[in-house]
Amino acid sequence: MSLDFSLPCGNNEKLRSIIQKVEKDEKLKAVWKCSNVMAIERLGYTDHGATHVKIVANSALKILRILVKNNVVPSIVKDYAMTNEDAEAVVVLGALFHDAGMIVAREGHELFGAALAIRALEEILDGIYNSYDATIMISEVMHAVVSHEEPHRPLTVEAGVVKVADALDMEKGRARLPFEAGKIDIHSVSALSIEKVRIQEGNAPEKPVVVRVSMSNSAGIFQIDELLKPRIKSSGLGRYIHVVAEVTGEEEKKIIKKFEF
Repeated sequence: MSLDFSLPCGNNEKLRSIIQKVEKDEKLKAVWKCSNVMAIERLGYTDHGATHVKIVANSALKILRILVKNNVVPSIVKDYAMTNEDAEAVVVLGALFHDAGMIVAREGHELFGAALAIRALEEILDGIYNSYDATIMISEVMHAVVSHEEPHRPLTVEAGVVKVADALDMEKGRARLPFEAGKIDIHSVSALSIEKVRIQEGNAPEKPVVVRVSMSNSAGIFQIDELLKPRIKSSGLGRYIHVVAEVTGEEEKKIIKKFEF
């Protein structure tokens, strides 16, 4: 059975061909399953599998398109005279492979993921790109995979987009597994306060990407200030992104009743 990533490929036929291959790839399905076994079952973390990479891929594509619409030139266009469509393929593939290294270990997973991605990318891009352009694509995707995690820094627009998109997968329920397993701390409580994350195009040309975060409880500010803000800052795209976080509803939702130690 194939996966459905529901990506809005538009007129990007290369991206459409890539996604068609990815959705039928049994090895990739196994990689995402193994990533989740390691993350959820063995480490008590949140989802790092197919659902996560689908969310990140869609967010990355949306962010990149807003940036391009507002005259931000992707690095693969600037440095290699390739196209915006190729940049879209880079961010989607970077999103799909960024956590693949979790099948080995959490620490250093970005490096393991890049190593794992090389051969898989060669197979995916075969018949869509010639060998020269495919090598450039693989180089850019691997950089996005490695630099989504500290201490590495994105040196391309596309890598920065993947890093931001990864950080934005924090809506309600995304931290529920470790929370219900008994992990009660500011990380889990604040994560459970995030109700909705929306990526929109802003009205200010200097800040074309607006991220609106709806919170049920003001504890969510920790998630925004301590986790999201540093990732956006280190992505290299901070000057283009405006984050607005608000507590919605008539009254704040109670996350926990009691906390003792």
